[in-house]
Parts: sequence; C-alpha cells; structure tokens
Amino acid sequence: MKTTLFAIGLAAISGGVAADTPPPGPACPPLLDLSVRRLAGEESVNLCETYRGKVILVVNTASKCGFTPQYEGLEALYRKYQDRGLVVLGFPSNDFMKQEPGSEEEIQKFCRLTYSVEFPMFEKVSVTKGTATPLFERLAAAGAPYPKWNFYKYLIDRDGNYVDYYGSITAPESDKLVRAIEKLL
Repeated sequence: MKTTLFAIGLAAISGGVAADTPPPGPACPPLLDLSVRRLAGEESVNLCETYRGKVILVVNTASKCGFTPQYEGLEALYRKYQDRGLVVLGFPSNDFMKQEPGSEEEIQKFCRLTYSVEFPMFEKVSVTKGTATPLFERLAAAGAPYPKWNFYKYLIDRDGNYVDYYGSITAPESDKLVRAIEKLL
C-alpha cells in the first residue's frame, strides 16, 4: 500500500506520470520525418521509425550511368558497417540524361542480379531543385546541395542531422567517405 501511495504521490509531483513509466522518446528529426515507398512495392517505410539511431548514407542512383558500378562499393560499405549501425538508402532517379529509364521492377532486378544489392532501395524519385521529392528538399533545406548528377551521397548522423555530401566522383570506398562514416559510428 505504501508503494502505491508513493507512486501516486510521485505521479502527482511529476505531472501525472508514474515513476515506472518511461519518458517519451525524442521527437523525430525533421529530416527523417516522412514515409517513402519501397522500390517496386506498395509498402511505405517511415524513415524515422525505421532508421532512427543509425548512420544513414542517402544516394540518388541510376542504372545506365558511368557511375553505376558504384553500386558494388555501396553494397560493400553496407555489408561491412551495417552491424555497427550504417544503412545505405538508394533512390533511383531519371533526372540526369534519362539514365534510369526502366520501371521500378526492372531497376530492382538489375540491382540485385548485377550488383547483388541488398541495401534498402526506394521508389524512383526526382532529385533536382523545383521537382525534388521531400527527402531531397529537406536535405537542401539542411544545407546540402541538390544533386548535380547521379550517385551523390548524403551522410546523416545518428540524430538525424545532415553531416556532409560527396559528389558522384567520390567512390563509396574512398578514404574520405569511409573516415567520415567511421567517425559517426
């Protein structure tokens, strides 16, 4: 009885929350507070709920680009660091010289069969200023440039904050990018 009265007293003092009730989690970071559809699927994923607390590398991809072999390096990064909290998120885009002309099903098949891509891939999007989807608009609002070509890479820390970007010519296995990822892990 004393314990119950004590808990009720604590609840009254603390604004109505019993002592054994966990505090609410931090608010979702605005950059990640949105849902996106999985590639070639109907299921949407809330980025905040799914990837909060992870280091995120967002990449705009294309299957018919000179940088397309970067899929291999992106997958290698994902496999090497996923257990430490890294996730690579791919967003196919046809914005640059129509280098992603296929359907989402064709893109998915190409990525899996050609580069054994297992990192999460999402719906085909627009990434250029004026037509960009919400994630790329939010990256720009956070200080990132809009992609000027395929395979721009955007690094987001565990708290959902934009950290830095790496252009198309920066390979996924580059020392610069790997050091930045390791620092955040």
